[in-house]
Amino acid sequence: MAVKIRLKRLGAKKAPFYRIVVADSRTSRNGKSIAEIGYYDPTKEPAVLKVNGEEASKWISNGAQPSDTVKALLKKAGVIAE
Repeated sequence: MAVKIRLKRLGAKKAPFYRIVVADSRTSRNGKSIAEIGYYDPTKEPAVLKVNGEEASKWISNGAQPSDTVKALLKKAGVIAE
């Protein structure tokens, strides 16, 4: 089972809000997730990003692969080194 850290889209049309979730790679974008480790709201000025760094580090050390977008957000939050 490949585990991914990726974004789950919520919010209204043209007003996205994302949760950063740990999910099986075979599930759909908004399908069932294993854990929720943060959120990202790009509609605010400046964009709001909140990540539980301990949880994210734990999942990455256990083999979860972050998506490209999540990897960039985790770098921005200071959870992973560049």
